[in-house]
Amino acid sequence: MVSFNKVILIGNLTRDPEVRYTPSGTAVASFGLAVNHRYKQGDEMKDEVCFVDIVVFGKQAENCGQYLSKGQGVIVDGRLQQRRWETEEGQKRNKHEVVAQSVRFLPKRQGLDGGADKGGMAVEEGGDDVPF
Repeated sequence: MVSFNKVILIGNLTRDPEVRYTPSGTAVASFGLAVNHRYKQGDEMKDEVCFVDIVVFGKQAENCGQYLSKGQGVIVDGRLQQRRWETEEGQKRNKHEVVAQSVRFLPKRQGLDGGADKGGMAVEEGGDDVPF
């Protein structure tokens, strides 16, 4: 059987990235992403928002924690993953999240930080910053 697991999302952060470290010292950042879908229903436009949890590892996790904040736009390229766990009460839980292989920072909109656009930066899996 052939399978393909690739996700590309463009959206805005719903919260500041939270950076933690594994026992071996690898950085892990997590943040929420809001992705909008706009469509026309009759004569009016409707917005549908999907909230997605994003997980990033390594150097790019540290960069996300340092440079990203709530409301900022990003392009996330990664794969879909399902996590399963059991609560202390014995209830089985699961959730889907995107494990990012690259996170591209979109330019900040003028007015948010009082300055003009500064350009964007991509953070690839190898941890190198790549201007675009």
